[in-house]
Amino acid sequence: MIRIGIVGASGYTGVELARLLCGCPDVKLTVATSRQYKGRKLAEVYPNLAGLVDIVCEDLQTEELAGRADLFFTAVPHQTAMSIVPDLLQAGKKVVDLSADFRLHDAAVYEKWYQEHTAQEYLGEAVYGLPELHRQQITKARLVANPGCYPTSVILGLAPLLQAGVIEPETIIVDSKSGASGAGRAAQTGTLFCEVTEGFKAYKVAAHRHTPEMEQEISELCRKPVAISFTPHLLPMSRGILSTIYAKTARALTDVEAHEMYQDFYKDEPFVRLCGPGAFPATQFVRGSNFCDIGFKSDNRTGRIIVISAIDNLVKGAAGQAVQNMNLMCDLPETKGLLGVPLFP
Repeated sequence: MIRIGIVGASGYTGVELARLLCGCPDVKLTVATSRQYKGRKLAEVYPNLAGLVDIVCEDLQTEELAGRADLFFTAVPHQTAMSIVPDLLQAGKKVVDLSADFRLHDAAVYEKWYQEHTAQEYLGEAVYGLPELHRQQITKARLVANPGCYPTSVILGLAPLLQAGVIEPETIIVDSKSGASGAGRAAQTGTLFCEVTEGFKAYKVAAHRHTPEMEQEISELCRKPVAISFTPHLLPMSRGILSTIYAKTARALTDVEAHEMYQDFYKDEPFVRLCGPGAFPATQFVRGSNFCDIGFKSDNRTGRIIVISAIDNLVKGAAGQAVQNMNLMCDLPETKGLLGVPLFP
């Protein structure tokens, strides 16, 4: 039995991790931390876990944590993670970090978009945890940087085209929409019910911190530096991301040819589903699941291809992908605990 710890268990990502781990009989949640809910059962904080998770939230120092689990999920904000992860690694533990602290390979890029990085010596070791691209490295890793939600939807949407060299990377424009849970559970004016309901708005235009993460992986796929235009939007719903991606094609490209590229690239991927001809993804069809649904349309009139991808931001965009990485790191079946059918309606 593999012992699992969740550092930062009381946020939306933390509770989603606990929910998914209930479907993994080979692992046991042995420790969950939360300063705010210290001494309370996690199932009291989140009644959806009643009768399924019997663990009390604790506020522990890193040295107290290390002996309590074999693998840790660090579901804490950026900057906080870099103060915890090194000690866990030095204690011989494996870590899946859900913050941004170890996603970017270049410390200077991280510091430009975030703040000073105090654990730069681990950046070269951290594996970017997108299994569809980096599965082999993940299986050997002790530190996996779980991707952000927007980047997951965008990189998976673009990867087959980038690898085939059939689009002009410098023309990529990304237009994404997310549910309010992407902002976390802490109360913020911008995500209050009255601020969100019956509204639709863009935010952090040309300034979102997920931009360099996308550019890093896109640049690696096409083997040259790439800058993209990215605009996120907030939708009045709890969860889900729909990304619409535009790019100029390097040559005339038919839908049939594009479909063959995607089919070949993702033929062995359990969590990527391609839409049929003339069909496109929708957030309600991936809700609560670890699937990424992808559709596309070649627009030869404008010389562009339009790619649309949909994920649940809390599952494939966070906790589900983290469990997928855990399975790979612990030599478990990759799909363990993640084959639940999406919730509909």
